[in-house]
Amino acid sequence: MTTRILLADDHALVRRGLRLILDAEPDLTVVAEAADGAEAVEAAVDGQIDLAILDIAMPRMTGLQAAREISRRVPAVRILMLSMYDNEQYFFEALKSGASGYVLKSVADQDLLEACRAAMRGEPFLYPGAVTALIRDYLQRDRDGSRIPDSILTPREEEIVKLIAEGNSAKQIAETLVISVKTVDRHRANILQKLGMRDRLELTRYAIRAGLVEP
Repeated sequence: MTTRILLADDHALVRRGLRLILDAEPDLTVVAEAADGAEAVEAAVDGQIDLAILDIAMPRMTGLQAAREISRRVPAVRILMLSMYDNEQYFFEALKSGASGYVLKSVADQDLLEACRAAMRGEPFLYPGAVTALIRDYLQRDRDGSRIPDSILTPREEEIVKLIAEGNSAKQIAETLVISVKTVDRHRANILQKLGMRDRLELTRYAIRAGLVEP
């Protein structure tokens, strides 16, 4: 299936360049554009959009504000943030706003396609500097004595979360645990419901916080 993309940036030349990169791929197509955050929200709500790519710095409504609004009003839409800045604060705010990834404009020609596909698989896309920031944040929480709550998951569910966070597909998990794919899907649905989460990205964050996988 083709991923239908909303591209939001206040610079027409940037939109044009990114559109050329995206539309050249058979599985990706830009179906809407926006020049500011408010337009992006309207397009996401009104159109049949699978993925919104939002510049962080836009007039009227920033990309972060637009991401929060889109996440609230159309939670099925995946979100990627675009930025000129390798900035930890922007990165963490992007994740809190519901974004699946953070792509630097300076390397968008290399990273954007991978980020789009990862987002549609429900996986995070983190550039190297962002991974470093996540690890630093994790270690700081550990030093501060921030307590990770006791797990409400069963041992089997924790096993499945760990395998999901390590990037395994449902079929691979089924083969590893010698259970059916349908059983894996049922466990995954129960886990998401228990934790109040919606996708692989949030499960991966949980797995890191709970010490099930290494950051």
